[in-house]
Amino acid sequence: MSTQHASVRTLLLTGKQVKKLLDMKDVLGAVENAYRHKGLGKVQMPPKAYLFYEKFNGDLRTMPSYVEDMDVSAVKIVNVHPDNAKNFGMRTVMAVLVLVNPHTGAPLAFMDATHITDMRTGGASAIASKYLARPNPKILGIIGCGNQARTQMLALITQFCHFDEVRLYDMFPEKSKALAREFRRHYKEQVGKIKAVQNAKDCVIDSDIVVTVTSARAPVVLDEWVKDGTHFNCMGADAPGKQEMDPKILKRARLVIDDWEQASHSGEINVPLSKGEMTKDDVDVEIGHIVAGLKPGRESDQQITVFCSTGLAVQDCLTAKIAYDAAIVQKIGRSMQIVL
Repeated sequence: MSTQHASVRTLLLTGKQVKKLLDMKDVLGAVENAYRHKGLGKVQMPPKAYLFYEKFNGDLRTMPSYVEDMDVSAVKIVNVHPDNAKNFGMRTVMAVLVLVNPHTGAPLAFMDATHITDMRTGGASAIASKYLARPNPKILGIIGCGNQARTQMLALITQFCHFDEVRLYDMFPEKSKALAREFRRHYKEQVGKIKAVQNAKDCVIDSDIVVTVTSARAPVVLDEWVKDGTHFNCMGADAPGKQEMDPKILKRARLVIDDWEQASHSGEINVPLSKGEMTKDDVDVEIGHIVAGLKPGRESDQQITVFCSTGLAVQDCLTAKIAYDAAIVQKIGRSMQIVL
């Protein structure tokens, strides 16, 4: 006797389609919501699982999550291959995501998540700055002028609306100069002055917010450059051995992380922890506890604050749900029966 099964339809969304479906204001809301839910303990989110392709100088991570009271669940697969641009003309970071129906386990959608990753990473920086930077920041410095610098800028402009000055630095001067030209075209109404600077120090001195988004394995920001009141978003260290900040800065700052298991293994604190230069006691709080109102944000204008971001699967999950819901309303994407 055969059993008749209902067909399972899965919505396929390309990168171009996802890009059309996501607006940064909505993404900021999703990221803030993700932090709040994690802070309140309403998220299932195991730490990222890594595969290391050492002979190809790359890695791959799997990132599952489930937001229990929203019934939203997803798994993202994302790579980091720093040599891709030079060797293959491909992106360093690429990702796909499966949005899962937690009621049945069926795949609701399969989508390109590269733009999701870009947008929610920028959003993480902006939301952390909302709670940890001084009010009305005037000067922004971005160290590292790869693709992620674009969504960092977009997110921070969306959050704060205006900067008097934006400084850009990259170890390849042509990249920072090109990005400065691009930003002048896009943000001429929202930023007074945008300039490429010659060194990382010029990005840090007197800046209200500094974003580091590099693949460095040694500090690119030194302690002697840092003045009271600066807020740092450390976005680049997302794998073991990566490091962007002088550990002395982390010791004197209020240090906020997104997740202890991930941060201690692969975030900005992973190297100084492994060397015994700092301990868990030096970490003040998770950003989720601040967003959820369980802990205070910035406590004074003089306080140096550092946000150590590793990227949370729940950010991808809730951002993907925005794209999926918009796709259903706008009738974008292709519905297919992939699962028998």
